[in-house]
Amino acid sequence: MLDVRHATVAFSAPGGPLVRAVDDVSFTIPAGTFVVVIGTNGSGKSTLLGAIAGTVLLDAGSIHVAGHDLTRWRENRRAQFVGRVFQDPRAGTASSLSVLENIAVAACRGRPVGLSWATPRRLRAEAAERLAAIQPGLEKRLDQPIGSMSGGQRQIVSLVMATWHRPELLLLDEHTAALDPASADRVVQATAKLVRDQKLTALMVTHSLEQAARLGDRLLLVHRGKIAVDVEGGAKRRLRPSPPRRSARRPRRPHPPRSLRLIGPGLRPA
Repeated sequence: MLDVRHATVAFSAPGGPLVRAVDDVSFTIPAGTFVVVIGTNGSGKSTLLGAIAGTVLLDAGSIHVAGHDLTRWRENRRAQFVGRVFQDPRAGTASSLSVLENIAVAACRGRPVGLSWATPRRLRAEAAERLAAIQPGLEKRLDQPIGSMSGGQRQIVSLVMATWHRPELLLLDEHTAALDPASADRVVQATAKLVRDQKLTALMVTHSLEQAARLGDRLLLVHRGKIAVDVEGGAKRRLRPSPPRRSARRPRRPHPPRSLRLIGPGLRPA
């Protein structure tokens, strides 16, 4: 499980004001829960995920994963408990290596250093099985350089790599944002299946209102560095994206309906 307590991250430009990108945030994610985080650009959602991953260190507060205090751990040390898929499909893979060689690197993470075959038969068989389970056909491309594959295919391989050792926490950093709609939908389906089948604890940051409404057990809306909305259970399952406005000239209400204020702009209960 993930336990974040009073997390604070502040930035300032030379001579500029101090801005709290993450402002005294506290929340807990029980084991096996899939949480979706949404917010506008600059809301602090990506900084919050970076603080959990270790790319950004907290100025105050603490982060615990599966009972371990990771607050002062660097990113590479946190990798024994945390798996991550990045927004850029190139970020989590080595372009010059084959699909199987990339998976072999992930399989070696956290293991004792020694001399052995990097891609034994059992690894090939397991890699083929895992890929076929979420994207049939990819298991036939194990020897293909991953740099020659599409962004969506690379992200699916990245998902397999990030979950190879069933991490205590899976972080998904807008991992469909750089993809075309069809590829994004395939990656979303693969993500949902992996999280469900492995009963993973997952935290997914997204800009997509459709994904935010459709995926996960719980939704966090981040605004100005704070969690403005926290919805789960039946309330989460009833969320749907709001239909687009018919006219941009339509007068805006000074105060939106209470239901929209509760769940954030762009979402509504079904």
